[in-house]
Amino acid sequence: MSKTRARAIADPEESSLLLAGEVPFSTTLHVRDCCLCLHVQRAARALARRFDDALRPLDLTNGQFSLLMSLNRPAPAGMGSVAQVLAMDRTTLTAALKPLERRKLVAVSVDPDDKRSRLLKLTPAGKRLLAKAVPIWQHHHALVEAQLPSGSPDRLRKDLIALS
Repeated sequence: MSKTRARAIADPEESSLLLAGEVPFSTTLHVRDCCLCLHVQRAARALARRFDDALRPLDLTNGQFSLLMSLNRPAPAGMGSVAQVLAMDRTTLTAALKPLERRKLVAVSVDPDDKRSRLLKLTPAGKRLLAKAVPIWQHHHALVEAQLPSGSPDRLRKDLIALS
């Protein structure tokens, strides 16, 4: 079996160690080599650092760029829809909004249809900053896509979407 594929525990020695509350080092190596979660996390961290570095001259992180981009829509967005697009919970979204709100890049207002809900929109300053950030993102995104060994960023996107 390929060492990059997950395997069932077939080794009696490994099974007995696991039952005794110990994990053999061979299992550690196996997980290191084939754990999709680990490899996706590592790739996500590397990409995040890369885009953080690229966007630093604008005093933006990659997460802030994504949040600003998610608000670039014709009408103000509800917290729930933005949280869903970014795959984050509302508490995390609220915390992520605070620095953007302080910088007057995002405006948060009460939803007139539901006083308990909040609506989010880009301010003119937020739109200007996003317009400066997009060419930086486009350039670095093209570099990342060019580095994919398969040469198929669409396939990678499709596979990642299937997992999310």
